[in-house]
Amino acid sequence: MAVIQTAEKLLPSGLHPALRKVVAAITRDDETARAQRMALIAFAIRIVSAAIAFVSQIIQARLMGEFEYGIFVFVWVLVVLFGNLSCLGFHTAVIRFLPQYDARDEHDEIRGLTMTARIFALTSASALALFGLGFLHFFGDRIEAYYVIPLFLGLFALPMIALGDVLDGTARANSWPVAALSPTYIVRPTLILLFMIAAVWLGAPRTATTAMQAALAATYVTSLGQFLTIDRRLQKRFIDGPRRIDFMAWFKVALPIFLIEGFGFLLTNSDVVVVGLYLDPDQVGIYFAAAKTMALVQFVFFAVKAAAAPRFSAMMAEGDMRPLAAFAGKTARWSFWPSLMVGLSVLAVGEFLLGLFGPAFTAGYGLMAILFVGSLSKALVGPGEVLLTMAGKQKLCVLLYVGALATNITLNVTLIPLYGLTGAAVATAAATMTEALLLHVAIRASLGIVLFAFADPLAILNRTRTT
Repeated sequence: MAVIQTAEKLLPSGLHPALRKVVAAITRDDETARAQRMALIAFAIRIVSAAIAFVSQIIQARLMGEFEYGIFVFVWVLVVLFGNLSCLGFHTAVIRFLPQYDARDEHDEIRGLTMTARIFALTSASALALFGLGFLHFFGDRIEAYYVIPLFLGLFALPMIALGDVLDGTARANSWPVAALSPTYIVRPTLILLFMIAAVWLGAPRTATTAMQAALAATYVTSLGQFLTIDRRLQKRFIDGPRRIDFMAWFKVALPIFLIEGFGFLLTNSDVVVVGLYLDPDQVGIYFAAAKTMALVQFVFFAVKAAAAPRFSAMMAEGDMRPLAAFAGKTARWSFWPSLMVGLSVLAVGEFLLGLFGPAFTAGYGLMAILFVGSLSKALVGPGEVLLTMAGKQKLCVLLYVGALATNITLNVTLIPLYGLTGAAVATAAATMTEALLLHVAIRASLGIVLFAFADPLAILNRTRTT
């Protein structure tokens, strides 16, 4: 916009409409190219992250054995889950608002938004941690003894998990993929592994408690380091000045996003949680190893999602649905084909990869194939939930995720007691397929965009324009 305004002052008025069209076209091409670069950078980070996480999980499983490893992963999943939920959607609301403020040069609002999101996330997560400590104090005797101390340690990590998520969203909104993704997906898992190895070398027991202590230390180091980095970059880009805070406007958007992403995050992790509630820790460890090995497919989707979110927001502000539809179709194809290739490659060596965790973990190979079917169905529609959110369809997205989550939990609770780990994998795959179908139908009905990897996203819009 600044480029257009400057040029309009220098050119005859009759050229203004043509100038706007030319500059808008150039800007769209540049933004699409930048989104592609972000996707590639995010993809590369996720590849490195997947390698680090995979090696880290193997070493931890070898160090602790499947029982203690199962305790650790169950508690750590809960910590990351509730740390993310405690942001109440503000980490994604930043992505929704900041690019729009930046396009209008509203820097006062940007300074107010970034500060408010951090304070809110820290306060909310701290309150949740205090509630958790009270729960452990009064009801700890009803929890299996081997979970109590790891859960106690995990509660102290919640504020830093929440802060890290908000900083992630702030960096993504500014198109800083390395600063956004590397702390959570490279630095933190690396530090957890290094701290765990150092603790064992110094004589600490090879238990889930030691692993949680390592995770707690790594989380604080990572989040505080990310805070210093992001804050410095923000100060350089947006010079110090007054802060304009419109909390209720942000909260009204953040709350539906919280419901959307909360249900989505629960959908992603509820299988591990339910397995932990019904089965012994060693079974949790086997399922988690299989799920995380197959999750190598999901980092493709995550990379595309990280790149698409700010671009969807900016294109919605432009108000032209056709470029938005075309770009959305590209994101579906960016998601599907790499996911297919990565998934088949992982399945080809899946039994070998699981064997690296230990002999008992190869029992999870069949689970990988089932989970892959679900992941691939989600890749067919790409980051559909992001598109709905950035288009202001948060309530619709909430309803979709309520349906998908209800399907997931119902199937997990029904099938796990009957079929054990296989039931958990089938339930998760079926719920993911339900989610993909509901997203496709909702986007088609509400936006007129056919979001499917093998379809023309402009089919409905072209037909409407012709008639």
